[in-house]
Amino acid sequence: MNDNPSIHETAPSAQAAPGGSLRELFGAALKLGLTSFGGPVAHLGYFREEYVKRRQWLDEKSYADLVALCQFLPGPASSQVGISIGMMRAGILGGIVSWIGFTIPSALALAAFAFLTKGSDTGGAGWLHGLLIVSVAVVAQAVWGMARTLAPDRTRGTIAIGTAILTLAWPSAYGQLILIAAAGLLGRLLLPSGDVPERPRIAIRISRTAAILSWIVFFGLLLGLPLWRQASSSAWVAMIDSFYRVGSLVFGGGHVVLPMLQAELVPPGWMTDAQFLAGYGAAQAVPGPLFTLSAYLGAVMNGWPGALVALLAMFLPSFLLVTGSLPLWDAIRSRPNVQSVLKGVNASVVGILLAALYHPVWTSAIRTSYDFCLALAAFGLLMLWKLPPWAVVLFAAAGGALMPLLS
Repeated sequence: MNDNPSIHETAPSAQAAPGGSLRELFGAALKLGLTSFGGPVAHLGYFREEYVKRRQWLDEKSYADLVALCQFLPGPASSQVGISIGMMRAGILGGIVSWIGFTIPSALALAAFAFLTKGSDTGGAGWLHGLLIVSVAVVAQAVWGMARTLAPDRTRGTIAIGTAILTLAWPSAYGQLILIAAAGLLGRLLLPSGDVPERPRIAIRISRTAAILSWIVFFGLLLGLPLWRQASSSAWVAMIDSFYRVGSLVFGGGHVVLPMLQAELVPPGWMTDAQFLAGYGAAQAVPGPLFTLSAYLGAVMNGWPGALVALLAMFLPSFLLVTGSLPLWDAIRSRPNVQSVLKGVNASVVGILLAALYHPVWTSAIRTSYDFCLALAAFGLLMLWKLPPWAVVLFAAAGGALMPLLS
């Protein structure tokens, strides 16, 4: 979105469109939830077409401003843009309604997938192994695109490679958080901030008091849930803590959730690498946010109640962060030092995803030369032929189903 000229223009304060009905808001969000294939960048294009051009709920400058804010925050940027627009239309309740409409189609589809594949041997089912293989192509595409944007120079490239090496040498969720923090510090010390362009203000119906309370709840849960987990033997508390922490601390978009969730869920024995990556592959074939992978993972762990709890825990940080940030964003984004820190953080995100491309994605999926050929073909279809991810997923699943016939 950074090549959109409206992001860089100076403009007067932007005003949100007058509030509308919750039914109208839900209908617009549900339409996007059923049709928005292609990942977060594509989602932002769909949002612009529906909310800015077709419905004219906000202008181009206001929309660009929301995108800038949500790309700065951890969590799923496209979902946070949708939540923000809902809040502009109808306050906090509007944000909830917008999120439900955009999220529920893919969440239901992935939870159902977990039940349909329950008890399946992913090593024996060729089409399921095809889903593991397509993950190699999808993550490789994400690494390639993010590296060109977020690590384009020697300093940031070095941060990315160093982060990848240390992530593989120190495989833990807490280690990744420490590496992200260290990269932010290096960004502050080594990367120039440049000028921060003036941006229009966002009209939002959230008070500063509500914003401050949201930050208190966000950090209270982030710090309190691990303590509760240690003091309790409840598997539900452990699940909520894991999904909430990942939802709070994932920078760089949906694909970066892969290594953090894998580190949280596979080593404790809640699922196997094969189950985890099968769900990740399936998530490429459905519309909506990639974070709805949490519904699949929760269903694998604890059925439909697990799907609901994991989904809510994963997205709750996004609500709190958006609510807390919208009224305060003008003050935060005007500081050049924040931009330098963010450059370092984003470079480390590329490194974390690069490490995930090797383990668990490559090590779990690529066993034979046929596997590599199928992954290479899927990568070419994504990068060169520009096929939508869902079509490439179907191709890889079919290729995996044919595997026993060719061996």
